[in-house]
Amino acid sequence: MIAWVGIGANLGDAQANVLDAVRRLALLDGTALVQTSGLYRTAPIDSSGPDYVNAVACIDTSFDPHELLAALQDIELAHGRERPYRNAPRTLDLDLLLYGDQVIATESLTVPHPRMHERAFVLAPLAEIAPDINIPGRGPIHDFLPLIALQDVDKIG
Repeated sequence: MIAWVGIGANLGDAQANVLDAVRRLALLDGTALVQTSGLYRTAPIDSSGPDYVNAVACIDTSFDPHELLAALQDIELAHGRERPYRNAPRTLDLDLLLYGDQVIATESLTVPHPRMHERAFVLAPLAEIAPDINIPGRGPIHDFLPLIALQDVDKIG
């Protein structure tokens, strides 16, 4: 199954943490890294702390969505991720954005990620590597790009 993972960090060496997360995604059993966006710098939204470094990775995985979520959380924990409060600054944040064309709504997982279509830090890197992607239940990505045009997002690598 093709899945799309949002990657972000704003504590510690954020850029190194994002790049290490990409490496760890590629090393997951039954998973192949298909493509990764460049790196983007964004100001925190509904949060505080330093700017974020963000990217999006496309993977081909044999994990079901809940297994993949658990693997993503394990990678976060390996980077010392803590969740002291909602939208706290973080050493690493991995979000399962899309899982094929599935729409998933369980207590522990919502796919597509509920706010991905509102966030430049998701849409800019996703559009870089998948300019024609469709967000299930929402529509094509290009419909949302004008809506995030005023959000500050800078490609850094």
